[in-house]
Amino acid sequence: MPDAADPSADLLPRLQAGDERAFEALFRAEFARLVASATWILKEQAEAEEVAQDVLLELWRHRERLVPGTSLPAYLHRAVRNRALNRVRHDRVVEKTLPHVAPPSPAPAADQRALSADLAQRLEHCVGRLPERCREVFELSRVHQLKYAEIAGSMGIALKTVEAQMGKAIRFLRECLHDFLPDGQGA
Repeated sequence: MPDAADPSADLLPRLQAGDERAFEALFRAEFARLVASATWILKEQAEAEEVAQDVLLELWRHRERLVPGTSLPAYLHRAVRNRALNRVRHDRVVEKTLPHVAPPSPAPAADQRALSADLAQRLEHCVGRLPERCREVFELSRVHQLKYAEIAGSMGIALKTVEAQMGKAIRFLRECLHDFLPDGQGA
């Protein structure tokens, strides 16, 4: 029976049944608020819209898993908040590592190609040494460019497990590739 306090309560069973009109109604009712919430965290409208769309799409993809009685607005706002905060954390990590990605000084083209070939070969070797689950998570993230939530959904594991496996992979690869990193960036 729908909850009078939550006007979206009647949408839940319809969503679970695959009713696209219910999804459209939920989208129209919540999208602007979700974007506003994400914009407050991310400080960028376009990125906030992407986060809100991703969360709504994820809800649609996994609608059968929704627990009866779930407050859709509360669920969506919590998911948007978490995803936006994950983006902020990810952007900070990228910011910290970005200066170390490029070689410290320009090398002649032939030297650069040889270095790139060596690095690619070593990287392939190191990735091959990762434990199976860790390697799968790493490849889904870096090769197939899936988001952590998408990896968690496709592998049937928790988002925290994905984050832990990525951390493990990055630490291992940093150690394995220490010869290619600027001084002080290895182990």
